Amino acid sequence: MIGTFLNTLTVIIGSIIGILIKKGIPEKYKLIFFQIIGCVTICLGITMIYNMENIIYIIISLMLGALIGTLLNIENQFYKLSNFLKRTFKIGSDKFNEGLITAFILFCIGPMTFLGTLQAGTMNNNDLLYTKSLLDGISSIILASVFGSGILFSAIPLFLFQSALTLLSMQLNNFLTPQIINGLNATGGVLLLMLGINILEIKKIAIANLLPSLLIIIILLYIFI
Repeated sequence: MIGTFLNTLTVIIGSIIGILIKKGIPEKYKLIFFQIIGCVTICLGITMIYNMENIIYIIISLMLGALIGTLLNIENQFYKLSNFLKRTFKIGSDKFNEGLITAFILFCIGPMTFLGTLQAGTMNNNDLLYTKSLLDGISSIILASVFGSGILFSAIPLFLFQSALTLLSMQLNNFLTPQIINGLNATGGVLLLMLGINILEIKKIAIANLLPSLLIIIILLYIFI
């Protein structure tokens, strides 16, 4: 769990730095930072889906995930939670909700998250999570300078999500096959691609409603592959 603790700490520190320097950054620079984040997110998503296997199962998982997520209205529930945090902590940032969702998906839905927690849980090796901690810390500075305190609060779901994955990998060492990990990465890559489209304001996609697809792809690949 050391890697996850460090990852959470670097995001908190990076977010605080980003929030502190936010007011000193002119709007024209914030705009270009915003666009860079969107483009890099799309590139990251493409790299994750480049070696995609079992495409039909990934498509099915995304469609079923979207159906379940829309029925449960996960995106709206996420915004309700964000608004609750805004009211509770008297946060005035107009990009708080967007920042929280963006940071959660960017920090949690990626190959370094899945592979890092798998290594930590099965081999007690935190090297990949240490690297992820450094990258997330740097990213959180830039993100917080654009989105504000939503990035700081993303440290909470980041800690919970990675902790759960690490503990789960301890129990399911033989269950998480290379095919399942590849499927998770590819499905996560599609979500990151959509996130980049959202950040660039090309098209608004309710990405949170697609989160169940990450669980569905595991089930499908475990049963049929």
